[in-house]
Amino acid sequence: MVELVPMTADEFARLREPLVRSYAEAMTADRGLPPPVALERATTQLRELLPDGVDSAGSLLRTARVGDVEVGWIWVSLPGSPAGPHTAWLNNVEVHPGHRRRGHGRRMIQLIEAELAALGAPELGLNVFGSNTGAIHLYRSLGYRVAAQQMTKRISPAS
Repeated sequence: MVELVPMTADEFARLREPLVRSYAEAMTADRGLPPPVALERATTQLRELLPDGVDSAGSLLRTARVGDVEVGWIWVSLPGSPAGPHTAWLNNVEVHPGHRRRGHGRRMIQLIEAELAALGAPELGLNVFGSNTGAIHLYRSLGYRVAAQQMTKRISPAS
């Protein structure tokens, strides 16, 4: 049974660099940003959104555990953040590789939704890269719907 517990500063310190790296890699793959630009953007965004790490105002950082085993983590911004006055925002949900495809991600989202409901948040939004078909399927199965859509096309330089 998955439970969410407040993330510790040590856990955040361990997870911070892999988060920046994976976000930068996704921006390179899905948005075509050069790797150094993507890495700088990911670093800057994380620093701005979580200036005080686990103690950053308006953020919930939770570690997912099954018994004594850490299986993943989730990060949500509370309403009032850039997402809007009524929308909480799912910034990241990650199940560690050895624990995937066991329903932990689904349960983590359900648990954070319950926590947000208890706090009075009426809506939870998220972004997902178009190539992340597994996550898209999970979100749809949990009742999320497309509210906006961005599309891009790579343009080849003129010869």
